[in-house]
Amino acid sequence: MSGTLLLFLGTALFMGWSLGANDAANVFGTAVGTRMVSFRKAAFISSVCVLLGALTAGEGASEGLRSLAAVHDIPSSAIVTLSAALSVLIMTRFALPVSTSQAIIGALSGYALLEAIPLDIPLLLRIAATWIYSPVLAALLSALLTLLIGSFLKKKRIHLLTIDAYTRWLLIAAGAAGSYALGANNIANVTGIFLPAFTDQKLSLLPWVRDISTQLFLIGSLAIALGIITYSKRVMMSVGSHLFQLSPVDAFTVVLSTAMVLFLFSSTSLHSLLKSGGLPAPPLIPVSQSQASVGAVLGIAVARKAWHSIRITLLIKIAVGWIVTPVVSGSVAYLLLCIF
Repeated sequence: MSGTLLLFLGTALFMGWSLGANDAANVFGTAVGTRMVSFRKAAFISSVCVLLGALTAGEGASEGLRSLAAVHDIPSSAIVTLSAALSVLIMTRFALPVSTSQAIIGALSGYALLEAIPLDIPLLLRIAATWIYSPVLAALLSALLTLLIGSFLKKKRIHLLTIDAYTRWLLIAAGAAGSYALGANNIANVTGIFLPAFTDQKLSLLPWVRDISTQLFLIGSLAIALGIITYSKRVMMSVGSHLFQLSPVDAFTVVLSTAMVLFLFSSTSLHSLLKSGGLPAPPLIPVSQSQASVGAVLGIAVARKAWHSIRITLLIKIAVGWIVTPVVSGSVAYLLLCIF
């Protein structure tokens, strides 16, 4: 195996592991935080569904990331990916649900600045806008679901044990859907950036798979699964129980709202359908699952008029992490590219 392929493989695995440790498992964070689903079961289901999402629907967001600024050589792609992964790892060490999407965008911007490559500014602004309206959209969805579910349960007067039994299965189903959407959307952050560099080259790491993008997505999703299994529990608990105390039904609401937001930015079919109908379609770009999850938790607090129960100090730390992440990753990428 050549040195460039070893460099690619190492940074891709590192980035995938970091994403799994920080972002992917947050789909099940509220379920684990409320003790409705065990960590082992959540990690297994999330890993399998992330793999399926990446392999079957990873092209859309990857193409959107490539449109921002394409990196056409493997070493530069590896350094950009490594810079983003290092930034995520630093934030993960402090149990903060940061955004790998922000990290990769920041690192890519650092590369473009150093190489004097023009960025697609309109697309960059659209991506940056998702950092604001994706958590807002998740909050609106979770608030609406909270009110609807609360009204339904009040009218039906269902026994608490029955509610818990159904909620457990609903959490698993919603978590599986959210993990699938995450794999489809965020695989772009792991190996999508390598697609231009491998366009004119053969990749034979997995000789039984002919398509290069499929090889890249498979490698990346396996790395995400490893991150979920080995290092995601702390961030699960941070979102699942530390920011705002959630009931099992609330946990389902957060998972479902987060999955819906990720689906909006991942589905090529939905994008085409909206376009054909003359409706505005959300861009097919990698968005932050962590931001959507935190937004959904806050939406429940709003619906329940329980702002006083939100841990404001932790919320501020999370917000600071989101602001600092693209700056740190961009700076690290610029510095590493200057050195290497």
